[in-house]
Amino acid sequence: MQKQQILSSVQHYAQNNMKMFTSSSFQTHSMVLLHILSESTLDIPVYFINTGYHFPETISYKEQISELFGIKVIDLFPQTPKNMQKDSVGRLLFTSDPDYCCYLNKTQPMEKILQTHDIWINGVRGEQNQFRGALNVEETAPYDSLRFHPMLDWNSKEVFAYINEYNIPRHPLDKQGYLSIGCEPCTHKRHPDIDERDARWYGLNKTECGLHTDLIKKT
Repeated sequence: MQKQQILSSVQHYAQNNMKMFTSSSFQTHSMVLLHILSESTLDIPVYFINTGYHFPETISYKEQISELFGIKVIDLFPQTPKNMQKDSVGRLLFTSDPDYCCYLNKTQPMEKILQTHDIWINGVRGEQNQFRGALNVEETAPYDSLRFHPMLDWNSKEVFAYINEYNIPRHPLDKQGYLSIGCEPCTHKRHPDIDERDARWYGLNKTECGLHTDLIKKT
């Protein structure tokens, strides 16, 4: 979907009295959707899942972009304190059970937001991995909500052409070789022989945190 199509779709949802929100990981490639939505006349909440494990550069970038785009970002925190996120022998969960760690820090907090909204405007792109490539522009989600994926058919070339056109600042870790940036313990620099998303949870049989696999109803 192109820019005006995205804005038209969002306006259509609003005219049907649907309560919308979007979320952002505040990576460079996430900025296209945020920039487009910032040009809407609608007040669409922006949620940032603040796990407490983010790089300091990500937090600084979030603040920079929030001011530049004139948007208000709401931090979404986990319900379980960090001192309780440990396994039976006292190890932090990201070292022993990263799936459960992601559930506590990302999926569970987002469930609460889905319960009070109708539309989740989500920036996943089909080229990012095989699972995302099989998604549709609209997908049903828990709590009678709907996921809207307006960036699904965008590729990296189009994303960065937009970023260059609008002179959008890039995440400061990009130039250090980080192309997919999440929580610091589970993010690695890109290696020449792996894909962008595979730099996350490197060496594990894991490519998703659960936001786009658990919070969806696939038929």
